[in-house]
Amino acid sequence: MTYTVASDIPGRLRVRFGRYAFSEAQGCALEETLAKTRGVLSARAGHLTGSLLIVYTARARTDVLRALDALRLPAAPAALPAGEDRADGVFRKALTRLVVRQCVRRLLPVPLRTCLTVWRSLRFLRRGAAVLRAGRLNVDVLDAAAIGGAMVLRDFGAASSIMFLLRLSELLEAHTLQKTRGILLESLQLNTDMVWIEEAGTPRRISSRDLGIGDHVVVRAGSVVPVDGEVLSGEAVVNESSMTGEAQGVFKKQGDTVFAGTSLVEGRLTVEARAWEGDTRVSRIVQIIEQAEGRKAAVQGRAEQLADRLVPFSFLLSGLVLLATRNLTKALSVLLVDYSCAVKLATPVAVLSAMREASELGVLVKGGRFLEVVAEADTFVFDKTGTLTIAAPRVSGVTPFGARTREEVLRLAACMEEHFPHSVARAIVNAAKAEDLHHEEEHAEVEYIAAHGVSTFIHGKRAVIGSRHFIFEDEGVPLTEAERAALESACDSAIFLAVDGALAGCIAITDPPRPEAAEAVAALRALGVQRVLMMTGDGEAAARKAAVLLGIDDFRAQVLPEDKADTIDMLRARGDTVVMVGDGINDSPALARADASISMRDASDLAQDVADCVLTRSDLRQLAELRILGRTLLVRIHRQYRAIAGFNTAVLLGGLFGLIPPNVCALLHNLFTVAVSASATRPYLPPGRRPGPDAGRPI
Repeated sequence: MTYTVASDIPGRLRVRFGRYAFSEAQGCALEETLAKTRGVLSARAGHLTGSLLIVYTARARTDVLRALDALRLPAAPAALPAGEDRADGVFRKALTRLVVRQCVRRLLPVPLRTCLTVWRSLRFLRRGAAVLRAGRLNVDVLDAAAIGGAMVLRDFGAASSIMFLLRLSELLEAHTLQKTRGILLESLQLNTDMVWIEEAGTPRRISSRDLGIGDHVVVRAGSVVPVDGEVLSGEAVVNESSMTGEAQGVFKKQGDTVFAGTSLVEGRLTVEARAWEGDTRVSRIVQIIEQAEGRKAAVQGRAEQLADRLVPFSFLLSGLVLLATRNLTKALSVLLVDYSCAVKLATPVAVLSAMREASELGVLVKGGRFLEVVAEADTFVFDKTGTLTIAAPRVSGVTPFGARTREEVLRLAACMEEHFPHSVARAIVNAAKAEDLHHEEEHAEVEYIAAHGVSTFIHGKRAVIGSRHFIFEDEGVPLTEAERAALESACDSAIFLAVDGALAGCIAITDPPRPEAAEAVAALRALGVQRVLMMTGDGEAAARKAAVLLGIDDFRAQVLPEDKADTIDMLRARGDTVVMVGDGINDSPALARADASISMRDASDLAQDVADCVLTRSDLRQLAELRILGRTLLVRIHRQYRAIAGFNTAVLLGGLFGLIPPNVCALLHNLFTVAVSASATRPYLPPGRRPGPDAGRPI
């Protein structure tokens, strides 16, 4: 397959085979082929653009290029079968391993099975030895000792079972990391092969690979801005939702700054490139998330930490048995009948049961430690637009000026805006319809002025509607002191209407809060959350109004994605346990930096993949239910810890002093482990809060 290199930075390579060069199913096959290459961490195909994004280790670049040169387009259907999902691959691998294990146990002769078990054990034994050489003692050492002990006792079946479960766990963890990182990088790619630049006043189309700092890049309506830079000429409305999360476009003119990854809704700009490729703001978002994911993956869960703390005790008991009995078999049996066995089995069962109950409640939880964080967090941080609010502009007020009436202003504005499909225009038209303000075509041909507003003639008088900049600066409409005072007191974004050179009215546009948002914030406070903070890219006045409506006493306005992430870092540095709730790509750095993160059902794909929990019904009241669920889980796990420690101590002491035979010790240990695990499956929420057939109803 012939390809070109679109992006080449250390550890990350993007190549293109041409638009529609392969189908989605063929792209999956290419991903699997490259994933088998030594040093490749992830491979992700984009079938619409014909691109492959490969993330690899530092020394694997040569192997990656060789694998690309050897690629052949696989024979595959044009589309994936119905219901096919990327997650199916990992489950197929797990099922395959289970089938292979059963075949090996039933078909291979005992000597060959023994050799295979010994060979597979070497990896775990080496890992345990490495931990010991580093001067530490954790579950890796205990796993190695248990596997080695089982083989010393010639119980190769037990050793094989232990290794199978450990390999299955590693498979699931690797799949989660690869999927998240791959979607992250693909979602934030600009996918811009060719760009227009201007040289000596003449536009010229070049490859994005040839773009350099200082080039004058021409960006037209409907295009993605490919660079960070300063506007040299032109005017346009830019959708900066990928940076700020705000859905309304931002007016840009000469001297303003634009960012890569944002898009032009209207107008045309010439931009001097100041940053390109790895230096852009969107690239820094990628780096922030990757660094945060790495730090988060290094933190062990509570059960793992407890199991590590119990490891020395297990070895101590084994030594005591050896000293007391001089019997190696009995001493090694302690490693197989140990405290961490019950902890590592019963705790995941409890967590999975709680996660299942959370999913029935309408919350997808990606790991037990996030339930713990939500239960214990003292700080909740919310994004505003799309999280606390609905992200659908609505008319919040109409202020008439002069001799105009409120109804007249709204009817006239709807008459002019109905021709244009913008979200703000739809909000005005819908408001007029809701008030049954029918309007007739009273104007001549409407002129749409890109990045500014709308103008027309009504009964021979020129009427214009648009932004503050358009009405008062471009059109020169005068503003009296009384009118200025009335406008300054408004908190929402505003659209202005002028007729015959005089201000006729102001229409306030707001992003309304979710109906349950205030109740959800109050419920969190009642459950012990000490601090609720709102962050938004919106202006100070709009942010303050939303905070008052929702009962939030602290907020940050006009913040960029890295500012949100820095705020999370600041809160954590002072000792707060932070949960971040957001919905957009711009929230992803903060979601990744928080101790636990939650996204909405209708959030961006990236936010849902970065987030640790997803509200599948987008009801913020589920946050309080999730906190109750997490608290109940922690109480039950702590009870399990005490029961496991007490029961196993009694059994092992009974065996140590000869009161209980070793085989009975093992039997009691296993029966108790099963009993504790079964107990962990009981419901966690109180009956009144437990999800049922009507779980979708508001709580």
